[in-house]
Amino acid sequence: MISEELLDQYRVNGTRVRVVRDADEANDVRGIVVAWDDNTVLIRKMNRRVVQLDRSYLYQPADEPRRFPE
Repeated sequence: MISEELLDQYRVNGTRVRVVRDADEANDVRGIVVAWDDNTVLIRKMNRRVVQLDRSYLYQPADEPRRFPE
């Protein structure tokens, strides 16, 4: 699970993140961290839609090469 500190760093810096949900790269979500609670993270996608995702997914900066947890 992603830490509070890292989520806050992404939010404050406006870092575009990639949320890796499974092995298929087409299912990744890219956007900016808006808010979070104990179980979920709110991401604003580039088309301005907001999605709520589980905190157990892998969150990484979008400009880094994609990695999938094993």
